[in-house]
Amino acid sequence: MRLDIVSIFPEYFAPLDVSLIGKARERGTLDVRVHQLRDWAHDVHKTVDDTPYGGGPGMVMKPEVWGEAIDAVIAGGSPTTVTEGGPSTTVTGGGSPAAVAGGGLPRLIVPTPSGRPFTQELAQELADEPWLLFACGRYEGIDSRVMAEYGTRLRVDEISIGDYVLAGGEVATLVMVEAIGRLLPGVLGNAHSAVDDSFAPGAMRNLVEGPVFTKPPVWRGHEVPPVLLSGHHGKVARWRRDEALRRTVANRPELAAALDPETLDKHDRRLLEELSFRFQPEDMAN
Repeated sequence: MRLDIVSIFPEYFAPLDVSLIGKARERGTLDVRVHQLRDWAHDVHKTVDDTPYGGGPGMVMKPEVWGEAIDAVIAGGSPTTVTEGGPSTTVTGGGSPAAVAGGGLPRLIVPTPSGRPFTQELAQELADEPWLLFACGRYEGIDSRVMAEYGTRLRVDEISIGDYVLAGGEVATLVMVEAIGRLLPGVLGNAHSAVDDSFAPGAMRNLVEGPVFTKPPVWRGHEVPPVLLSGHHGKVARWRRDEALRRTVANRPELAAALDPETLDKHDRRLLEELSFRFQPEDMAN
């Protein structure tokens, strides 16, 4: 998979050199290219923003700079394509879309608090793409005409990682890249890890993951639940589902409310009753 990231702070992406994502890059599973947006600004100050039409606080990122940057990335080259290495960066070649994405075009991802929610399901959908291009906005955001323009040529997704506001799209992009990258084949040491994740499709869908334990069996007086030491796979699976239900009801009641009653067995229903959780009557009728 190829990932292009355009930002006024390329140094923000140094973490992509470490851990699972860094190893995936070393192996060639991920081809990450970070671009400095200001390289497409032509005035002496490398200006990328201006005052908003209609007044109001803050600045808006200029469409012409973003247009040149996105066009250049799509064309397969750029003034500078950098790989992160801490404060200093190394300039590398651009490559061609045909070489890295089967001749296709990238899917444009724009992090914004006003976008649709980023979910595990969406992460999996994006992990199936050969080429993603992240546009990291700053200030009050990117001129909306940029999304309108490229929406006629590319798949454009405005995506939010949560109901809060950040200083820019860089942190949100890091979150999405890690969530997407770990789903690529060969990135996780154990392929089953992604299957057991919170929010992963399957029997545990809409449930957060329960508590986890490792050695020693007793630590500072706290014991590992005996069922996990029993070697009885069926009982372990049942305990894990029970704990996932408990934690979901406690921490994410809106997810519990979205559970399909038809997927719940008698044990699930009894536990939910003990937790004083009730489905709406219309849900139970389905």
